[in-house]
Amino acid sequence: MPPAGVRALLARHDWQGNPLGHPDCWPPELATAVKMSLNSSFPMFVAWGADLRFLYNDAYSRLMGAKHPGALGQPFQQVWGEIWADLVPIIDRALSDKSAFHEDLPLTVLRQGYPEQGYFTFSYSPLHDGKGRVAGLYCTAIETTDRVQSERRAALELKLSDALHPLGTPDEVLATASALLGEELGLSRATYAEVDDAGLSFTVRHQWNADGAHELSRPAYPLDGFGPRIAALTRAGETFVVDDVETDPRCIESRMIFRAEAAAAVLTVPLMRGGHLVGFLSLNRAEPCHWSDADVRFTRETAERTWAALETARAQAELRAERDRSRYIFDTMVEGFSLMAPDWTIVEMNAEGLRICHKTADQVVGRNHFDLFPEVLGTEAGNMLYRAMEAHQPGAVEYRVPQIDGRGGWNEIRAFPTQDGGIAVFFREITDRKLAEAKLKEADQRKDEFLAMLAHELRNPLAPISAAAQLLDIGSLNETRVRQSSAIIGRQVRHMTRLVDDLLDVSRVTRGLIELDKTTLEVRAIVDEAAEQVRPQLMGRRQRLMLHLPAAPLLLEGDRARLVQVLSNLLGNAVKYSPEDRAIDVHAAAEDGMLVLSVSDEGIGMERELTERAFDLFTQAKRSSDRSQGGLGLGLALVRNLVELHGGTVTCTSPGPGQGSTFTVRLPLAVPVASPQPAPPAERRAPSGLNIMVVDDNVDAAGMLAMLLEVSGHRVMVEHEPLRALAQARSAQPDVFLLDIGLPDIDGIELARRLRAQPETAHSVLIAVSGYGQEQDRRQALEAGFSDHLVKPVDFERLAALLAAVRGTCAARGGADAARLRS
Repeated sequence: MPPAGVRALLARHDWQGNPLGHPDCWPPELATAVKMSLNSSFPMFVAWGADLRFLYNDAYSRLMGAKHPGALGQPFQQVWGEIWADLVPIIDRALSDKSAFHEDLPLTVLRQGYPEQGYFTFSYSPLHDGKGRVAGLYCTAIETTDRVQSERRAALELKLSDALHPLGTPDEVLATASALLGEELGLSRATYAEVDDAGLSFTVRHQWNADGAHELSRPAYPLDGFGPRIAALTRAGETFVVDDVETDPRCIESRMIFRAEAAAAVLTVPLMRGGHLVGFLSLNRAEPCHWSDADVRFTRETAERTWAALETARAQAELRAERDRSRYIFDTMVEGFSLMAPDWTIVEMNAEGLRICHKTADQVVGRNHFDLFPEVLGTEAGNMLYRAMEAHQPGAVEYRVPQIDGRGGWNEIRAFPTQDGGIAVFFREITDRKLAEAKLKEADQRKDEFLAMLAHELRNPLAPISAAAQLLDIGSLNETRVRQSSAIIGRQVRHMTRLVDDLLDVSRVTRGLIELDKTTLEVRAIVDEAAEQVRPQLMGRRQRLMLHLPAAPLLLEGDRARLVQVLSNLLGNAVKYSPEDRAIDVHAAAEDGMLVLSVSDEGIGMERELTERAFDLFTQAKRSSDRSQGGLGLGLALVRNLVELHGGTVTCTSPGPGQGSTFTVRLPLAVPVASPQPAPPAERRAPSGLNIMVVDDNVDAAGMLAMLLEVSGHRVMVEHEPLRALAQARSAQPDVFLLDIGLPDIDGIELARRLRAQPETAHSVLIAVSGYGQEQDRRQALEAGFSDHLVKPVDFERLAALLAAVRGTCAARGGADAARLRS
């Protein structure tokens, strides 16, 4: 839910003991001022009374950060205590019946727990009571921090550009840039470091400190010295932002180092060249703070510019020593660069710039820029270049290059005035970054759609389960109604279980945790089993399944359950997206040692763009609001991963919307081998009830399981505490224990070990019943002595089969066991 507005907060505020009293009793002048404020979309506040109690509107609340809503009705001095000394003269003027106006006033405020520099434009005006006396004041305000900082930082960029331009040595470049950056951001330290080619160690090239001390070329340090997590982020080119070293979990391994450096807040910007880490700029503050997006962006741009200036300075230093190397160094700059004269003539362009522009030096140098690139005229990029040239304003823009001769994409362009009246232009291709951003946005949208659908899918079965449970709770139903309600609950629980299983399957497959149980399989058996699974859906939609299988058997090595899952998912997809009374065709054939298995439908089809990403996670076709079309976007993702685990491929084709789709699976065929004859089934004895102990701290779960077992003819004991169960088991000596894993005191694994260790229960059958259903959970249970592992909600048919096998074993023992079973 969105937070309540100020009007609602005022209505339910406890005004008892507040000098203002209840709003119904406020003086008309105060009530009118507050009403005017609440009705305004402009940030406003009212301060009334001897201690200037603070009242404000929704727009102003957004300026207050974490101070809202606790500031309502509190004294002005308490609300803005950190800037009270700055405001007292302005407040006194208003209380002296004189209005005051301030533009872009700098104030250091505490809104999010950290001091932050803000800028505000506001006016204070007196408020009079019914007798004409000044009883308070009201204010209209707007925060101008972003604009002021943008203007300041644009000016600083120009200042930095001008300051760096004449510098001839790398040390001068680093010292100048560090000082400007440190003063602008209020730093305690700024460190430029270079990383070796292997990415293992770094050397501090320059360190600026607020106290005036600085160091040059300190010894090399291991990059992992700050912990592998921070080192990995830096090598990957990710900006490392820490507002508070003491609370950020990523700083656990490096906290002592940061403390020794008196660094309470850290911002580190990696510098990448050709996909490799070549250096970084690390900023420290002595107190925790919030690094804003503007801080991060400004630091990154400053780092890039400084590093470029550093490279230029190095190039100039080498130029003085070896003139013939200058052209090579200039041309190896990672950004395109050009110089333009005041008449727009291109004086020079480096090799990277020529590559980006698809021009040669002869085609560019000496030509008018807009004659060469007329498509830029009138665009945002062209306007920015005009401002840089004519108004001497530096600027930057991301410019979409129009399609020309089959070429297009995105460029980032930055322009800076030069001392001779021209401009210097830096530009680089950012097409890959823009495409990646678009893909990330699309993936995020698909994720949101998936979560919405998952919530819908999980809520749907809850409605009939809830209704059936309420009917059962009435207690006056006949046996038929009880059976109907029970069947409804069972069906819906199985449906929810399948949803959860699909989610877990996707998680296990994407993390590489699936282990295939491969055997030699006949393709017809896989097709028949998958067809049987989707037959109810086919019948419900009156669709026809046409099987086209060769007469000769086709064998392959694979996991039977997983391959059936692949084909049933493809068939289910075809059923879902095909209209009623249509045919679905399954073809199987051998081609060049491969099984080619295809599923074709006459359904809604898809456009080419969707066929290319049909197997991506969370991708679905268009669907209706009632979910009659579409799905969770898991089935086809599972299909692709499971097929690839078997060494195969899966593809999707469609002539277009409304023309059906074909999904084709290719898997390696196996060489036929003789399979062993199955052993004859053992003779089954007449069923007889078992002594069973259920141990589960969930009272409802244990009670329901016990009821099902008793209805099946077993004698059941229930315990909720594992230690008590261990003691009771010595005398009861049950045939079977059904143990929950997540028990208090000692878990089910430890309880199983203790049951195996005591003679009275050493030969009892132990079955784990747990909500943990991954393969490692099953393996751990079997190693602890369990004979089997069941996942909640328990498949009672499987449990009944296990208990039937135990009955047969007990009956075969004879003697004491047989006598106990007959009792």
